[in-house]
Amino acid sequence: MRKLLFILMLVVGIFFAVGGTFSFAQEEKKEDVFAPFKFFMGKWEGTGKGQSGISKLEAEFKFVLNGKYLQVRGKATFKPQEKNPKGEVHEDWGFLSYDNNRKRFVFRQFHVEGFVNYNVLDSLSSNESTFVFLSESIENIPAGWRVRATYKILNENEFLQVFELAAPGKDFEVYSENHLKRKK
Repeated sequence: MRKLLFILMLVVGIFFAVGGTFSFAQEEKKEDVFAPFKFFMGKWEGTGKGQSGISKLEAEFKFVLNGKYLQVRGKATFKPQEKNPKGEVHEDWGFLSYDNNRKRFVFRQFHVEGFVNYNVLDSLSSNESTFVFLSESIENIPAGWRVRATYKILNENEFLQVFELAAPGKDFEVYSENHLKRKK
């Protein structure tokens, strides 16, 4: 009986030891694919300049739907000015996800004007301070147009976003350059 009890305790001990190690190994293997983007979390404000003139900017980055998506909400307010006599308010929402099948980040941007950009992360600098997204497709715009969006971290509380457009058969041209600072 003691021998049976000893064997049972040994088996139970091994089960818990292996089970604990297995569960720890699973947690350790789970990689946070969004780690390079954590810098952007929170609220931002700043100024922009570009083809529509000078703007005041607001942005917010947050994880949604159990952390599966990074939601980006932006707003640019242009007061009436020479380049934009009527002024305007531009809003866009974006969702960044990780496509496990392609092993790529996909950034879908929905603009108030009705455009939807499907962008993929084309490059990430080795020090994770510059992110370059290129469009795969754009809804509600003539075929052949392309977008490049570059996010460059300047310091722990600032980043620069450059949004470029390319007409069919043309090179990219800067449409807007935005400088944002972390809102305190």
